[in-house]
Amino acid sequence: MGAKSTFGLIIGNRGFFPDHLAKSGREEMIQVLSSAGIEVVVLNPEQSKHGAVETHEEAKRCAALFRAVSDRVDGVIVSLPNFGDERAIADTLRLASLNVPVLIQATPDTPSKMGIAHRRDSFCGKMSACNNLKQYGIPYSLTTLHTVSPNSEEFKKDLEWFAGVCRIVKGLKNLRIGAIGARPAAFNTVRYSEKLLEASGISVETLDLSEVLGRISRMKDTDEAAVRKLKSIEKYVTTSGIPQPALLKMAKLGAVVDDWMKVADVQISAVQCWTSLEENLGVVPCTVMSMMSDSLLSSACEVDVCGVLGMHALQLASGSPSALLDWNNNYGSDPDKAVCFHCSNLPKHFFKDVQMDFQAIIAGTVGKENTFGTCVGRVKSGPMTFARFSTDDFAGKIRGYVGAGRFTDDPLETFGGAGVVEIANMQKLLHYICENGFEHHVAANFSTVAPMLYEAATNYLGWEMYKHGA
Repeated sequence: MGAKSTFGLIIGNRGFFPDHLAKSGREEMIQVLSSAGIEVVVLNPEQSKHGAVETHEEAKRCAALFRAVSDRVDGVIVSLPNFGDERAIADTLRLASLNVPVLIQATPDTPSKMGIAHRRDSFCGKMSACNNLKQYGIPYSLTTLHTVSPNSEEFKKDLEWFAGVCRIVKGLKNLRIGAIGARPAAFNTVRYSEKLLEASGISVETLDLSEVLGRISRMKDTDEAAVRKLKSIEKYVTTSGIPQPALLKMAKLGAVVDDWMKVADVQISAVQCWTSLEENLGVVPCTVMSMMSDSLLSSACEVDVCGVLGMHALQLASGSPSALLDWNNNYGSDPDKAVCFHCSNLPKHFFKDVQMDFQAIIAGTVGKENTFGTCVGRVKSGPMTFARFSTDDFAGKIRGYVGAGRFTDDPLETFGGAGVVEIANMQKLLHYICENGFEHHVAANFSTVAPMLYEAATNYLGWEMYKHGA
């Protein structure tokens, strides 16, 4: 399930219904969550009847409990072992003011236990709880089935999905993105609005490329950080045939970027490459960026800030590295296949095998000797999720798309980092991208997390999303 989560747990109860179900339901849900490695914050039986929430006083106690650990709570599960008191549930969430995802679960009745002693009516109670949350303006998520047993495989999948939603929402809250260098003049496609991102709690910290080059020029070859980075590079990727001076330049670049990101407290980055670093430093930053992405510190080229935002969201959901790719070529006459490509800075996680080489596209312009540092190889096969975010200045909103496909083993002879991707109804997706003016870059991840990202973006971040294949 990725990083360990902490969930607040609200057990609904209503005196008209058998309250022993609240007691057993609480115990069952705690056991299920604990077995999944989730830390649970919940009232105990000394704080309320059966550790459930029914009255306004109990709602206040539960809210106070949640607020006391608000910095650790990733999400809240509302569990209805019987009908539950919808007002107390809504009051608890309003008073707690956590602003985290909420999952509503209702335990099913058993046909043979529909008498007054065991009847739950949570099927109906869930509708009342949702109605009140809607009135209170509190967003919430639903289990796949209307009623589902906490011990079922269906709820286990719901829990994995919800934990991913929580990781995305938490990870994008107060996010700081490093923009290193100016947008390349030839790439209007990567324009974006800092103000719209800031309105969603996402800040962009800028660093002029001249400052990076200045710090590199003042760094000695024997600098401890540079030596350490050089060893990391040589351990990370095969560097056979790469001149040692070029490797040392990469190491200094990596050391400077690492230090700045730590001081500026930025988690991910977008870097200018084309063609200032080649002309003024004599290397490409691809390997340095590949290493960051492979370490879950996503890094996108061409200062594509919205592109790295997509990479980061996918990484938060899956717990694995993301890459930024071009929707680059058709693959023969197959309408559901395309070539995804970059020069490349793809993380090592994406490759069947990889080695360092020179940047073949711009070598003819700036000279091969100034373009060493790319990570080249064939992208491995496997299921993938793709995503793109974009700031729409005209509409004043953040929008995007997300979907699933797979990288294939279809033959491909080319340079850089490339793979063949297959997506059902791909022509519909391509029409959507072009009709809505989306960028040519797309974030990709070896995972199946599209539903997590769609829920987090639409329900909790308020972004407009298209889910391909829905």
